[in-house]
Amino acid sequence: MAEPSPVVGTQDAPPRREIIYRHAVVVRVTHWINVLCLTLLLMSGLQIFNYHPALYWGNFGYRGLPSVVSIASEIDPDSGAPFGVTRIAGWSFVTTGVLGVSYDSEEGTVRRAFPPWLTLPAGPGLALARDWHFLMAWLFVANGTLYLVFGLLSGHFRRDLAPAADQLRVRHILADIWDHVRLRVPRGEAARRYNFLQKLAYLTVVFLLLPIMVLSGLTMSPAVTAALPGLFDLFGGRQSARTIHFLVANLLVLFVLVHVIEVLLAGIVNGVRSMITGRYVIRPQVEP
Repeated sequence: MAEPSPVVGTQDAPPRREIIYRHAVVVRVTHWINVLCLTLLLMSGLQIFNYHPALYWGNFGYRGLPSVVSIASEIDPDSGAPFGVTRIAGWSFVTTGVLGVSYDSEEGTVRRAFPPWLTLPAGPGLALARDWHFLMAWLFVANGTLYLVFGLLSGHFRRDLAPAADQLRVRHILADIWDHVRLRVPRGEAARRYNFLQKLAYLTVVFLLLPIMVLSGLTMSPAVTAALPGLFDLFGGRQSARTIHFLVANLLVLFVLVHVIEVLLAGIVNGVRSMITGRYVIRPQVEP
């Protein structure tokens, strides 16, 4: 009996890309409003900081009192040129060109804690900086409240941000860390959900850093602390709240930088498109 001839064209078809609906409308809208708010909050906040570029611990802070962090400009006794100095807990670092002293094509040498291109407004204007900061702060709080309500009622936090049982295993966590170290982008089934480190970062920002940012900002307001004096006990004083506010802002900037790098590695077009249209492309897993 003759052997059956092989059937032509029965090889498995190559895996195809799949499009999933990843982000709800509320998540997308609040995300972009947060981008606007945090950008303007940072720029106006740095301008406010420029008018007294030092941080203290406790309830009092003024020139002459030892500071935790300070950014200043000094004059070189030999050359007579200014240079920037940043002091952190007694340690001094020369930060000319970045902090304390920067250079501008029109103004030349600029002696201020943060350079003009990073602040709002770029020139002098403490009152305007405060107006921008307070306006964006209240918009940020309203936007964040909308996101929290939606996340709780829709199950977004439980479904998308709460780690699954398998993601809490030590082996899985170590694998996620190793993938991040190797800059390995998840594909296939792994790309359908956030990994453990992503979920941990988002939960930390949403439920820890942002509430601390808002409450520490309120503690710097005499009107608010007159009604809620317990905020002083929570943060250890008005100046302590200012220091914590500044440090948390830096942690948020670090989070944003890492987030942008992750988007670039995973595919900027796919990532940005998903936050605009809600649709995310799952690339197939390539077998070695």
